[in-house]
Amino acid sequence: MKKVLVVSDSHGLKDPLTAIKERHPDVDVFIHCGDSELPKNDEVLEGYITVGGNCDFHPGYPEEELIEVGGIKIFVTHGHLYSVKSTLMNIQYRARELGANVVCFGHSHLLGAEMSGGMLFLNPGSIRLPRGRKERTYLILGIDGNNVELSVYDYERGELPDLHRVFSLEP
Repeated sequence: MKKVLVVSDSHGLKDPLTAIKERHPDVDVFIHCGDSELPKNDEVLEGYITVGGNCDFHPGYPEEELIEVGGIKIFVTHGHLYSVKSTLMNIQYRARELGANVVCFGHSHLLGAEMSGGMLFLNPGSIRLPRGRKERTYLILGIDGNNVELSVYDYERGELPDLHRVFSLEP
């Protein structure tokens, strides 16, 4: 099983990004979905696949990334360019163009996971300014074939077991 950690909207925080990496040494891939507000080459972001958000004014961030982990294609973007606060349709079209199975995005600071059109859409919330819940959240995905096991973590308290889910992706 491959493990992918997804975080977003840290808005200038450094220590939590380091602590999260140190807490999860068994993770294979670390993703930051934008609005770190740090320079792309900041040592805190070393090891993270990063994209630029609407508050990332330092140069060098791509608007999107497409990565493959365990045979699953993961589309990573911040979400502001796809109007994710009002609809998932735009980001779904782009993900479909890229052949993605999983979409990771931020921007709204709202924790979320939903299947739509055969794709899994994930928003890890925010580790600085969460909306909709008080927990400062991030996600860990366990990828095993077409199954994705989702674990949600609160930065302060650890795993939130009541939010654990397993999703089956279309082959």
